Amino acid sequence: MSAVQQITGWPVPHAAAAVITPDGVVDTWGPQEMVFELASVTKLLTSVAVLVALQDGALTLTTVAGPPGSTVRHVLAHTAGYEFDTDATRGAPGERRMYSNTGFEVLADVVAQHVGQDFPSYVRDVVLQPLGMTHTDVSGSPAAGAQSTVADLARFAHELLVPTVLRPATLAAARTTQFPDVAGLLPGFGRQTPNPWGLGFEVKGSKSPHWTGSLNSARTFGHFGQSGTFLWVDPDRQLACVALTDRAFGQWAIHEWPPFSDAVVTEFSGGNEHQDTRV
Repeated sequence: MSAVQQITGWPVPHAAAAVITPDGVVDTWGPQEMVFELASVTKLLTSVAVLVALQDGALTLTTVAGPPGSTVRHVLAHTAGYEFDTDATRGAPGERRMYSNTGFEVLADVVAQHVGQDFPSYVRDVVLQPLGMTHTDVSGSPAAGAQSTVADLARFAHELLVPTVLRPATLAAARTTQFPDVAGLLPGFGRQTPNPWGLGFEVKGSKSPHWTGSLNSARTFGHFGQSGTFLWVDPDRQLACVALTDRAFGQWAIHEWPPFSDAVVTEFSGGNEHQDTRV
């Protein structure tokens, strides 16, 4: 049984997955064109659109965004101080990692103001169309409202391995931990000290427990969603993986996802257990 075929044992109604290398998709399982709710995997699409705006000079990491003292960099790195789903804040920007949907809603508004275009249209113009993601809908919340297919997200994951929309330097900065000593809660996996996060991308670092596998390098980045979805990119393995389901995240995912990711790494990068601690 191949690594992706392990999904046949997942307790979910529907699922699909793809494994991606710099050469493209190397393995798939399940309906590649089936549309799934992405939940917080949406934040990856939003983040790349923001990164394009940054590299095009429409705004900068120090552009004001969010509560007093907060910038685009704070919001992307979940250190603006926003609570999860409200406008309430706790503490000053940069003090703690507080995962927030609100921050991404605010960020989308800031980008729209600076580019002179509504945010969903901007994402379509600078991310979806260039990458050929024709079955992805970003008309919902920029924090958790997108819908997509594994085929489209495989194209997106390939961009995060071999950037074309993003400049290599932009991608390198985005996957580098911002405010590296900040601790905070990783939803579903408890408090992590530290809790590394890049510019919109969650970074694995030394987090334990974690939704990726033990064989994923410390520099692995990506996101998972409460709809039972994930996308990770391991720059040290030169490997990416997308898995989408239609069962809400829960104990089943905590149990199934890490060994699945380890199987993918073992099959497609030889199971190299070297752990690069640079994040």
